[in-house]
Amino acid sequence: MRGKLLPLAGLYLVQGLPYGLQSGLLPVLLRARGLSLTRVALAKVLYAPWLLKLAWAPLVDRRGSPRAWLTLSTAALGAVCGLLGALPPAEAGQAGLPRAVGALLLLLNLGAAVQDVALDALAVQLLQPAELGPGSTVQVVAYKLGAALAGGGLLALVPTLSWPLLFMLLAATYLMAAALAWATPALREQPQPQPSEHAPLPLHLQALLAVPGTLWTAGFVLTYKLGEQGAGSLFPLLLLDLGASAAELGLWNGIGAVACSIAGSSLAGALLARHWQPLLLLRPVLQLRLGGLACQTVLLFHLDAGLGPDGVLRGAALLSLCVQHFLGGLATSITFTLMMRCSQHAPRTLQATHYSLLATLELLGKLLLGALAGALADGLGLRLCFSSFLALSALPILYLGLAPDTLA
Repeated sequence: MRGKLLPLAGLYLVQGLPYGLQSGLLPVLLRARGLSLTRVALAKVLYAPWLLKLAWAPLVDRRGSPRAWLTLSTAALGAVCGLLGALPPAEAGQAGLPRAVGALLLLLNLGAAVQDVALDALAVQLLQPAELGPGSTVQVVAYKLGAALAGGGLLALVPTLSWPLLFMLLAATYLMAAALAWATPALREQPQPQPSEHAPLPLHLQALLAVPGTLWTAGFVLTYKLGEQGAGSLFPLLLLDLGASAAELGLWNGIGAVACSIAGSSLAGALLARHWQPLLLLRPVLQLRLGGLACQTVLLFHLDAGLGPDGVLRGAALLSLCVQHFLGGLATSITFTLMMRCSQHAPRTLQATHYSLLATLELLGKLLLGALAGALADGLGLRLCFSSFLALSALPILYLGLAPDTLA
C-alpha cells in the first residue's frame, strides 16, 4: 500500500497549493488593502474551473493515460506560477485584483482541477476497499498540507521573501511534481479503456445517477460544509477587523488551524482503518462541529469592543479556529471515504466522471457560502448571518437518517 500512497500524497500536496494561496494568503492581503468583505469573498469566483470538472472528466476516463494528464497539467501549473511571479497581487487602494493576476489565478485553478480529476481517478482505481480509509486520509491530509504551505506559510514569509521569489519556488515545486507524475510506476500500470466502451452522453448521465447511493451522497456532500464554510471564511477576517494582525492570523488560521485539520483527518483515517463505519462516525463528529460553531458564534457576539492585546477572549477566539478545523478535518476525511466507496460501485470507465460529479458538488457546497458569506454579513448583520450558519450546520445531522444501506 505504501507504493500507492506515497506518490498520491506528493501529488495531492502540490494540488492543494492553489487553494491555500487563494483561501489563506490573498483574502488577508486584499482585506489589509481596504477591500470590503463582499469584494474579498467574491474573489472566490476564481475557483470556477473546479465546478466544471465534469466537462473534461470523460476525457480523463477515456482518452490518454493518467500519467500524461497528470504530467501535463502539473507542468502547466509550474508555468503559470512563473508568470504570476512577475505580477503583484494588488496595489494599495486598488479596488480588486489586477486583471492579469485574476486571469492567471483562473488558469492556475484550471490546471489544478484537471490534475484533480486524473489523480482522483487513479486513487479510486488503485485502492482496495480496505484501503479507502487510509487512502482518503492521505488525499485530504496531503491536500491540506499543501494548502497550509501556500496559505499560512506564504503569509508568514511575505514580509521576508518577495512575491516573485515565492512564486518561483512554487513553479520549481510544480516542475518536480510533474517529474514525479511521469516517473511513478503505478501510473504506467493503469489499463486504458477501449473505444467500444464509450457511451453516448444521455446514457452516460443516466449511468452516473443510477450508481447505488449516488443521489443521497450528492445531497450530503453538497450540504455538509455549508455552515462551516460560511463561518470559517468570515471569522478570521472579523478577527482582523477587531485587532488581530495578519502575521497572527497566518500562524493560527494558516499553519496552526491546518495542522489541527490534518490531525483530525489523520484521526479519521486511523478510526476507519480499524473498521469503524463512516456513517456511524459522521453523526457524533457533525454534532461536535455544531457545538464548536455555537461556541464560536457566542464568542463573536462578545467581541464587539475588539480584541485586547491578551486575555481570555483573544486566546479563545484564536483557539476556536484550530478546534473548528480539527472537527472539519474529521468530517472531510470520513465524507471522502463515503465518496470513494460510492464511486467504486460505478463501472470502471465511469469512475473518474462519477467521482468528479461528487467532488464538484462537494466543492460547490464549500464555495456557495464562502463566496456569499461577505454579502450576507454586510446585508443581514453578523448576528443573523452566523445564526443562519448554525442552522445550516444542523441540517446534515438530520440528513444522515436517510442514508442508504449500500454505503454502510
